[in-house]
Amino acid sequence: MQLRYNYRVYPTPDQRDALARAFGCARVVFNDALHARRAAHVNGDPYLSDGELSKRVVTRAKTTPERVWLGEVSAVVLQQALADLNTAYRNFFASVTGKRKGRKVAPPRFRSRKDNRQAIRFTRNARFTVLGNGRLRLPKIGDLDVRWSRDLPAEPSSVTILKDAAGRYFASFVVTTDKDQTLPGAESEVGIDLGLTHFAVLSDGTKVVAPRFLRQAARRLRRLQKSLSRKVKGSNRRRKAVVKLARAHARVADTRRDWQHKLSTAIIRDNQAVYVEDLCVASLGRTWLAKSVHDAGWAGFTGMLEYKAARYGRTFGRIGRWFPSTRMCSACGHVSDKMPLNIRVWTCLCGSIHDRDINAAINILAAGRAESLNDRGAQVRPAPVLAPRRETGIHPDAALSTRGVEGIPAL
Repeated sequence: MQLRYNYRVYPTPDQRDALARAFGCARVVFNDALHARRAAHVNGDPYLSDGELSKRVVTRAKTTPERVWLGEVSAVVLQQALADLNTAYRNFFASVTGKRKGRKVAPPRFRSRKDNRQAIRFTRNARFTVLGNGRLRLPKIGDLDVRWSRDLPAEPSSVTILKDAAGRYFASFVVTTDKDQTLPGAESEVGIDLGLTHFAVLSDGTKVVAPRFLRQAARRLRRLQKSLSRKVKGSNRRRKAVVKLARAHARVADTRRDWQHKLSTAIIRDNQAVYVEDLCVASLGRTWLAKSVHDAGWAGFTGMLEYKAARYGRTFGRIGRWFPSTRMCSACGHVSDKMPLNIRVWTCLCGSIHDRDINAAINILAAGRAESLNDRGAQVRPAPVLAPRRETGIHPDAALSTRGVEGIPAL
């Protein structure tokens, strides 16, 4: 199983210049390769292969006066930029042909030096090394100071150096581990209903109040945004104001991510199976609840539950978004009509009184158990049986039948 470990990196001023140079070279190679393939498509030429593209925008470009500075950075960084372009094209073609699930993927676009996020990647061919003193040695950059919050479980296969909008640097290691990390078995299973007032309502009646980190930081963000709007475009003070605003947003995102990690770990540790409802966050983000929906971060939380369940030997399942978990009675199975959001407690025809969220969580748990049993080979339709002897073979008068076959009327 491949895992990713992120650590904060503190480069020196000279190392920051070297990283900026590497970011720029990788961006130029990516844009040159994208321009070459677009030009080939417009001119009707064959699709440029990876090898030909590498020779054109890297090997031959280094010998020209316009791109001679590409030799100042590691060649692995440039090759990985081409690999990112190839991945983007594969995702685009798979999305167009319908092989890729989810939303449609747009074709690759040119990278800008003004992008908030810059990244370069080193593989084992670059011979990066984690030294004994805890520093990370990168070719043509130097030894970076890393804040190790935890040890790496195995030798990393690649490392990505990232710079975010707040000016922070991170080292992201990809590690392949074969160690069995299965947790001891648990008897309980849980269904989770996600919401806005209560972030998560569990089928056992537990309600987790939504922390609303973005709402809590709204006053500070508003003040920083107003301060940014008063600065002259292109000035040094505007650049400083941009960094301050980005740091405030990064603090909100980091706090939300840390809280979701702790909650998801506790749920996975205490339950053998976890079932959630598949929500269409993209559509909900276009409604009048958009700000609260994005503040909740449901997609990130369910993603944490999914990969942690796979890592620790738990069962995870998603229930279809059209499943009427809220309107269905968990006692008798009766499905009511449309239920407005202001109705929090309702009474079924059978006399059962339900809390809206707890009832939905119970139904999600029941639906998840049913899907899990079917997935494990339970018989869900009548088994095939042998036809009687009188019904086998070809009957001479079969062509004279006046009955329609599979909806096609007979002549």
